[in-house]
Amino acid sequence: MPWDVRKGKLAMEHLRCVVERITYRNEENGYTVIKCKVKNYSDLVTVVGAMPDVHVGSVLSLEGFWKVDSKYGRQFSAEKWEETLPATVYGIEKYLGSGLIKGVGPKFAKRIVQKFGKDTLDVIEEQPDLLIEVEGIGQVRVERIKNSWQEQKEIKNIMLFLQGHEVSTSHATKIFKTYGRESIAVVTENPYRLADDIWGIGFKTADTIAVKLGIEKDRFIRLRSGILYTLNKLSESGHCFAERDQLIDTAVKLLDVESPELEITLDEMLRTGDVIRDEEAIYLPPFYFSETGCAKRLINLLGANKATDRAVDMVMEKVVRQTEISYDEIQLEAIRTAFVSKVMVLTGGPGTGKTTTTLGIISAYRESGAQVILAAPTGRAAKRMSEAAGMEAKTIHRLLEYKPPEGYQCNEENPLKGDVLILDECSMIDIMLMYNLLKAVPEHMTLIMVGDTDQLPSVGAGNVLKDIIESGCVPVVRLTRIFRQAQGSRIIMNAHRINKGEPIDMRGGKDSDFFFAGEDTNEGIVERLVKYCTVNLPKYYHADALRDIQVLTPMQRGVAGAANLNQILQQAMNPEGPALRRGGTQYRIRDKVMQIRNDYDKEVFNGDIGTIIRVDLEDRELVVDFDGREIVYDVTELDELTLAYATTIHKAQGSEYPIVVMPFSMSHFVMLQRNLLYTGVTRAKKVLVLIGEKKAVYYAIKNEKTTERNTKLAKRLGGGSSREG
Repeated sequence: MPWDVRKGKLAMEHLRCVVERITYRNEENGYTVIKCKVKNYSDLVTVVGAMPDVHVGSVLSLEGFWKVDSKYGRQFSAEKWEETLPATVYGIEKYLGSGLIKGVGPKFAKRIVQKFGKDTLDVIEEQPDLLIEVEGIGQVRVERIKNSWQEQKEIKNIMLFLQGHEVSTSHATKIFKTYGRESIAVVTENPYRLADDIWGIGFKTADTIAVKLGIEKDRFIRLRSGILYTLNKLSESGHCFAERDQLIDTAVKLLDVESPELEITLDEMLRTGDVIRDEEAIYLPPFYFSETGCAKRLINLLGANKATDRAVDMVMEKVVRQTEISYDEIQLEAIRTAFVSKVMVLTGGPGTGKTTTTLGIISAYRESGAQVILAAPTGRAAKRMSEAAGMEAKTIHRLLEYKPPEGYQCNEENPLKGDVLILDECSMIDIMLMYNLLKAVPEHMTLIMVGDTDQLPSVGAGNVLKDIIESGCVPVVRLTRIFRQAQGSRIIMNAHRINKGEPIDMRGGKDSDFFFAGEDTNEGIVERLVKYCTVNLPKYYHADALRDIQVLTPMQRGVAGAANLNQILQQAMNPEGPALRRGGTQYRIRDKVMQIRNDYDKEVFNGDIGTIIRVDLEDRELVVDFDGREIVYDVTELDELTLAYATTIHKAQGSEYPIVVMPFSMSHFVMLQRNLLYTGVTRAKKVLVLIGEKKAVYYAIKNEKTTERNTKLAKRLGGGSSREG
């Protein structure tokens, strides 16, 4: 290694290379590991460093140092790099086939270079219409290549500017897609706009850019964005509002400024309507209007007229006489309540007859000539409801005919048509979705909400079902009797024991549907889990490992967290096949994936699970099948997806799976709560396998505490406090 005598340190070495493949890239910080072809080296050289925008086929001029990594061997650590266009035919083909240009993959790159040789890049730059002469390239693809090449040139300039301010490639691409040629102007003027306008770019990223641009930490635009960020983070934890002192204290720590500056900023935001105050509660406007709107509309519904007792008795007699189902007293009370109340809640745990009772309510209303509508928050829950009822159930978004960018087509002016709306899995419905739904419910319609309040609350803000029950203003029928056929299921019996805080039956046995496998270490848990998912369970139950088995875990991070388990299970269950890479993840054909944000354009929503059925390396796209609907994703949209071999219990709300495998250890300590274990166990239809430490299971059963959510719905409905547990 050469030593620079004058400077007293290692002298930088120069390396010129062609990128053969990208082994790893961290989209957040741009750290990249690449394999390169270097003159006079027989083997490929490993180069590491912050190179967020290099592509396969790129010709790089590098400055850096050689080092020997204890695990990976000899590497070149790049301190500086710049890209030059490839000069050789081989380099040009690699460069074009890397996915840099939409519409050109390895196949077309080879044909284009065979046709134009060293002049290829000049042709694309100056005479792109000549590409029509290449076999298999039509006019549509020519236009795509022209547009993509132009976009890449513009992105390059913007990338150089943004990367100078430590913005990752994935974020830079999103910024360009949002603002186009105005990107640099927007970022320079107010980088905090990025946090408002672009999903996936939060306050912290915008703040990093702002620091690089020299924006002072006490500027109004920064403090305003920090307050909005704080409120948004609280809403992600389920809160509809923050108390003023809570908001200021949290923002002081985040922004590293004095509280008087934030008080002044907050008062100005209240004046301009950026936020809304209700006593000491500070709301983002959408949550305030959703909460007050829900309360107002529920109260209006409750005040409308209903059927007479005599009419109800006649219908009830007919339903009981005609059906083969034998209803108990509480179920009959539920069917009667559904007739005499404008709004009603039906709640109960597994095996208590919620579905049977709901079918009785549907039969009774149909007997009376009423038009019944069924809906649920997720596609899977709606599908289950359809199968049980023998009639169509829609997702709430589809029921309300959501069309971006206009929004919900069903609303006050265009209400839902029908007499009765039955909603299933209501514990999953957050305050904003409930408000949009209630806006479309006309006053003559009856609203029946079905759900299990002992499950985890909604992923979004609010605790709607629990608040409605605790308000005391809505009739509630609670089913508690476990029916005989359900008593043979250890899944159901253990779920009820968990709910009561009692020890569960872990004995297993040949005919059991509930099993426990003891493991004391996370490594042991993971090893056992992989074996069960790939060998034992598919063999014993003749199950399709990808379709029938779902791993649910308390946490996203850690050895037994969803992120790590997904990488391990993908390698074990689907290790080969065409794939697109995004960050450190490869998305392969047959992979199980989950949507992690609501995408109204695609009509896929947070928590929806699908399977990759097609991967197009030429167009850098893949197709996901969501319960029969095929949705196309561009490579730049893959941050909306995550692998779903394993998912968190939170994300599994409203879904059921034939076989559920749950790792459960004390390393999940912060998440070990009764309602989390209960929710996980009740996701299993046929078989539940718990793998881990018994003491973690017992701790969760005893830990009844849940994080309080700041809501005022119960209070606005006439009862309860402003904080619901």
